[in-house]
Amino acid sequence: MKHIYTFFVAFFLVSVTAQVKTKNTFDPSNAREGEAVEYCHQHKKMAALMQNPEYQYHRMMDSLEEIQLAKKPIQKATVYKIPVVFHVLHNGGVENISDEQIYDCLDLLNRDYRLLNQDANNVHAEFQGMPADIEVEFLLATKAPNGQCFKGITRTLSAMSYDGADGGLQVDAIVAGNDVFNGTWPGNKYLNVFICGDIGGAAGYTTNPSGWSATQMTNGIWVLHDYVGSIGTSSVGTSRTLTHEVGHWLNLSHTWGSNNNPGNASSCSTDDNVQDTPNCIGVQACVMSSNTCNSDNAYWGFDIRDNIENYMDYSYCSKMFTQGQKTRMRTALQSNNTGRANVISAANLTAVGAGTAPYLCKADFSSTRTTICVGDTLQFTDESYNLVNGWNWAFTGGTPATSTSQNPIVVYNSPGVYNVSLTATDGGTNDSETKNNFIRVLPAPATIPFWEGFESYASLNNLINWEVINQENNNAFTIENTTGYSGNQCAKLVNFGQAPSNIDELISSPIDLSVVPANGTVTLSFRYSYRKKLAADYEYLKVFITGDCGENWVQRKTLGGSQLSSIALASSWKPSSQADWATVHMTNVTSNYFEQNFRVKFRFEGEGGNNFYLDDINLYSGSPSNTIVLGVTEDQNLNNITLYPNPVQDELSVEYTATSASELTVSIVDMAGKLIQAHRIQSNTGQNIIMMDTKELAAGKYTLLLQGKSGKTTLPFIKH
Repeated sequence: MKHIYTFFVAFFLVSVTAQVKTKNTFDPSNAREGEAVEYCHQHKKMAALMQNPEYQYHRMMDSLEEIQLAKKPIQKATVYKIPVVFHVLHNGGVENISDEQIYDCLDLLNRDYRLLNQDANNVHAEFQGMPADIEVEFLLATKAPNGQCFKGITRTLSAMSYDGADGGLQVDAIVAGNDVFNGTWPGNKYLNVFICGDIGGAAGYTTNPSGWSATQMTNGIWVLHDYVGSIGTSSVGTSRTLTHEVGHWLNLSHTWGSNNNPGNASSCSTDDNVQDTPNCIGVQACVMSSNTCNSDNAYWGFDIRDNIENYMDYSYCSKMFTQGQKTRMRTALQSNNTGRANVISAANLTAVGAGTAPYLCKADFSSTRTTICVGDTLQFTDESYNLVNGWNWAFTGGTPATSTSQNPIVVYNSPGVYNVSLTATDGGTNDSETKNNFIRVLPAPATIPFWEGFESYASLNNLINWEVINQENNNAFTIENTTGYSGNQCAKLVNFGQAPSNIDELISSPIDLSVVPANGTVTLSFRYSYRKKLAADYEYLKVFITGDCGENWVQRKTLGGSQLSSIALASSWKPSSQADWATVHMTNVTSNYFEQNFRVKFRFEGEGGNNFYLDDINLYSGSPSNTIVLGVTEDQNLNNITLYPNPVQDELSVEYTATSASELTVSIVDMAGKLIQAHRIQSNTGQNIIMMDTKELAAGKYTLLLQGKSGKTTLPFIKH
């Protein structure tokens, strides 16, 4: 039997996947009026499952148990509690909805199932007095399967959020990589709700309860992020989607019966197995006069209008369940076959942390941003769970340095990388959380013209002037020290051989554009080198800018597919000459970004294609110029530059010819990018010699930087 079961599981997965993947075309007949997603895929999923003989057998056994349970009196005045876990599957976008939006969704779910919704008092006259209190409440689970304390929400960063063709693969992504527990969350212990960016073109779906999937995590509900709750990315009009899908999870059909498309005349001859819901064909809008099946109803004894205000219809005015639906749902909750009885058992509620009084088990916090500019203000938010009434904060480098507020506001006035600590209490239990290097305060803005050729760094790790973002915690932007367009180094992203759907970012520190007049012109130039791995590869380089230090970003350049490179190379790519590089000039840095805290962000969206290299990033006032981006020979005012002795011991001499008198900043930087010395001098027309004291320098490699009004020159040297 075991081998047969395995065979059938494989068959089920193949058949469901094939069915869903071929059904991504939008079907407006299964959508609510004016919406661009099909409202519910419940019966489509069920139809796919029914192709599997093994599943058919389980459904037959489930039906037999349902018949037996229906003969028993349903417990009255017993409130069943269901522990819920919301799994947010996101790719770093709007689909990563806030905790507050989830809490709002849970509040609405409890409101609807306990008949606390005020609009239930306004149902049509024929249905007055019929709205039912289901006597079911939903609680956030607070213990993961391994016993770890959490707040009932998991978050998983994955591109699968927008690959809704197979919900099973989305669940696999959550199992493999969420922030709480990497493993299965059994469906007979938790009601798992999966929030995604796409679920195959539907707003929500689940399957009817069955012994087939009783213990499986896929015994859950999928919901589109903008159909969760009434705030954030959602709205009041889409707020009852989970109420509808939970009805399915508790064995309700649509009011018109077991098909997925409202409006079919044949539905008048089908039934939803609930007596007090009049036969209908279903509606997609709030049409109060709807009476789509003109025949006497067995329960009513006469023809009655449609109950379009029922949660299991598609209307925008849904506001009730009936007593018959209540009975059917509470019967489903007593099923041992499907695992629903275990979900609501006292032992399980205790095991998942839904049947005990809340207590403090974890101190935690967040901030509005973690990278800021000097003088910026941050809002810190307490996210401790599950019960807190006292807070003690410590902010290294911040003002104030300490706070007892729940959500304090802090300002940082000095560049650096700082720790933040919180000790939370519930009056009896304390817990502390310290996040090291949590806040990055960027250095004072650089001046223009700005140039970065990555010549002075041994690594991009922990640099304060360049920020590396690597969401997947794999290969990230680093320093390539054997090639570059100008000089010997550049920034490199090892994309060759990486798994698909990676996003990597390289972000500058602030650059002062406030000196540029409003009618002036600013050009952002850079060079890159890239090859595809396969001709069909489609990867992106996107460039973003900000004028407020990164609080708000706007995309200003996109290069993708063959536009990024039309050449395919099956082996790992590395440029070998300047001909392997492309130069990009961007002139759309508009005057509303002429601010002191201007920053630029390079984002590479990879699919496991080939390597990407970046060099000679320039920001300057004026029209595009290939001269300005020549890197190590950039400053046209300085000629015949000589550095001696090299290697050096006590004193370094820099000799050059200046074509005109100008102010010059001379700096020494170590290989980690740390500034060792900086001097400002007046450079005169003609021959100039600068003497630099190097006695106190430790032995190693360094870079000398000459920064003038017309550009920057970098020269490496060694200290013995």
